[in-house]
Amino acid sequence: MSVDFKTFVSLAPSVSAARLPVLLRGRHGIGKSQVVYQLAAAASLPVVERRASQMTEGDLVGLPSVEGNRTSFNPPDWFKQACEEPVCLFLDEVDRATLEVRQGIFELTDSRKLNGHNLHPDTIIFAAVNGGEHGENYQVNEMDPAELDRWSVWDIEPTVEDWLAWAKNNVDGLIWDFINQNRNHLEHNADIEPNKRYPSRRSWDRLDKVLKQADALEASPAMFNLAQSFVGFEAAVALNDFAKNYERVVTVEQLLNGERVEALAAFSLNEHCAMIEKVEAEEICKAEFSDEHVANLANYFVTLPSEAAMKLWSVISQAGVQDNVVKFHGANEGAVGSHLSKILGA
Repeated sequence: MSVDFKTFVSLAPSVSAARLPVLLRGRHGIGKSQVVYQLAAAASLPVVERRASQMTEGDLVGLPSVEGNRTSFNPPDWFKQACEEPVCLFLDEVDRATLEVRQGIFELTDSRKLNGHNLHPDTIIFAAVNGGEHGENYQVNEMDPAELDRWSVWDIEPTVEDWLAWAKNNVDGLIWDFINQNRNHLEHNADIEPNKRYPSRRSWDRLDKVLKQADALEASPAMFNLAQSFVGFEAAVALNDFAKNYERVVTVEQLLNGERVEALAAFSLNEHCAMIEKVEAEEICKAEFSDEHVANLANYFVTLPSEAAMKLWSVISQAGVQDNVVKFHGANEGAVGSHLSKILGA
């Protein structure tokens, strides 16, 4: 059974705390590596990353030295560091490694040592692979039952909400709004045609960086051509078309400050729902509203069609700040309460 990143992030630290290795399996470009770095940062550990697919047996066990009539293996620098200080040891692409390298990793995950060199007691181990239920799409090796038995195995199927939560502080608002309103373009989940470029969570992140670098965050041939190179033709067309009308997009800050009222009034139901999802994503309802913000949000609320109004009411109510609920319900001389009663009585 697959889990999303929210579930994985909440449970994986317990596995690491028991000093047991964690294996993430999932499609390319979904953020497996990023979440390992995120968990390492939360544990205040540096990440020592190695691509198992690029390693030879010598890269793993080190080189021998001779003292008298005795040979011993000197560990490579990265493994020596993991033995001498606490680190997050991250082995990527394990299912693309040679059999000899995987046999060495077998010992490492089984007994936390290689050739007699023991990991530091506080070093934790993560690995990532593309195998599992999506393995037929990749040139990877199968991991046998004894191998998998050494790992805590997590099949990752992230939700769109996982990406939107991460992207809120990492990509431009144009990209965030586009994916939020065009979720089918976040990544390709159907059959794969050979040599065709498809979007992934990673490719949207990379496109965002390039569009910023090129100052091309507006509809233009430059945006289209750059987007096509990262996310494919269909997504590039949709993004460029979306950007042409992006002046209709209103930010949460503008909403709370009572700005862009005419633009909000022209919104469709889908645009209102997208606006409310942005309010939820920014978690503004988890802090106490100022009187100005309450008034402006209330003015917006009473203009909403019933479906969108109930969505906004639910976001405010479920945020857990009772003062906001009370203030909002009675705002603008009870206009919010009247609109809510009208909807519920309809």
